[in-house]
Amino acid sequence: MIYANVYADTRVNNSLFALEDDVHRFNPTYTPRLLRKAFLKHDIELNTPDLNVGRNIDFDFYIEGRAYDDNGIPKFLLALENPHLNQLNEDAIYCGKFVKSFSWNLRLHTLPNVVPILIPHPLIVHSAPDFSQRKIFSCLINANKAFKTYLSSDLYLERILTIRWYERYAPDMFQLYGQGWDKSTPAFNFLGKLKRIIPRIKTRLFGSKPYPSFAGVVMDKSDVLRFSKYSYCYENCNDLNNYITEKLFDSLVCGCVPVYWGAGNVDEFIPNNCFIDRRQFKNTAAVHAHLVAITEAQYTQYQANIIKFLKSDAAKKFSAASVVATIVENVIANV
Repeated sequence: MIYANVYADTRVNNSLFALEDDVHRFNPTYTPRLLRKAFLKHDIELNTPDLNVGRNIDFDFYIEGRAYDDNGIPKFLLALENPHLNQLNEDAIYCGKFVKSFSWNLRLHTLPNVVPILIPHPLIVHSAPDFSQRKIFSCLINANKAFKTYLSSDLYLERILTIRWYERYAPDMFQLYGQGWDKSTPAFNFLGKLKRIIPRIKTRLFGSKPYPSFAGVVMDKSDVLRFSKYSYCYENCNDLNNYITEKLFDSLVCGCVPVYWGAGNVDEFIPNNCFIDRRQFKNTAAVHAHLVAITEAQYTQYQANIIKFLKSDAAKKFSAASVVATIVENVIANV
């Protein structure tokens, strides 16, 4: 048996491979579990370092950029996180240190050791209720987050604008889900923190909701998406080609039509008849007017287009099974 260490922030005792994830919502352990299982088929056991004490380690596997330990052990990197949040994931010098780095980021694909991948998704297709069975007109499922510094491509702010528009103009046609919406949006500078004071006082003293559309935290997004006609799927920024995350696919596999804003080249990977392209509209009011005008027949066609795409080879590029196979193949060839 060959042993390898897997490094991921906050992870010990193989919690990265737990069926029930106690660290993050929406169970992001699906791909790591597939990865560990695939390595085991080749007599390679992947563990968090605390479980490999005393063993000879053949390689280290980093999930997301972290401080590089130059200990002579061959290292591999899986860099999926937005580089605005993890700058090492886009640092060419850093990524070039690894035997192989696996990344979706086009800016790294010229490096000889970088293996291009896309951000993996389970791609488990749920039963899809039809138009009439979807009682929620539109929804947004995200955690309440913000960038610490100004970013011109910031879509966290656009999520807020969308939420506020619906709360003012069409409150019965929108529901908000996710962690943190029972509080004001995080702030990291003096002015932002000052603006949070009054809403926080109102919440504490009078129980007022910072976001009236907030409907709660969900453990499984499909519980909402299977009964929503539309979901607003905004990445956290719009300046990263290929950065197509679970947000869009979570909606597609539930037969819910996404309103997408994020990767500028999304239509190179996903047919534009499977989603509503937010870039084509001036503001949320214009998007909403478009959604209201979509007929049941048109909606049914969207769902048919989505199923056709999910069954295609194009969709398989995003499947966790496909990405894991690419990783295992390249690691085995280099250890």
